[in-house]
Amino acid sequence: MSEYDDQNIFAKIIRGELPSETVFEDEDTIVIMDIMPRGDGHCLVLPKAPARNVFDATPESLAAVSKTIQHVARACKAAFNADGITIQQFNESAGGQVVFHLHVHVIPRFEGIKMRPHTGEMEQGDVLKANAKKIRQALAEL
Repeated sequence: MSEYDDQNIFAKIIRGELPSETVFEDEDTIVIMDIMPRGDGHCLVLPKAPARNVFDATPESLAAVSKTIQHVARACKAAFNADGITIQQFNESAGGQVVFHLHVHVIPRFEGIKMRPHTGEMEQGDVLKANAKKIRQALAEL
């Protein structure tokens, strides 16, 4: 397994070197909007501690990520009046991982509506801001 690259896009976002639409942040985790969402409200939960993926994350970091996933999933379901939530996490290239900083996708889902394909097209900033605002409002009500 390769070493952690502290120049990956998520490490830069965590350090404040690149912009993101932040939804939630605590001591151990940060939640940002996915800029290429597969559904409205698609966000990413990241540990602040460096970890390529689940294989090298500490148990404490994984526990913090899990706690944040549950909190944000509840908010996403409420914010978008979703029927369910898809939670995805990929490890290594063969497992579908593209950015090598542990991250978990939280995607609101609706009966009869498929996830959008991953086209590589970025969402408009105003749409991401509006969706983040909905999730932040739902978090405040939990």
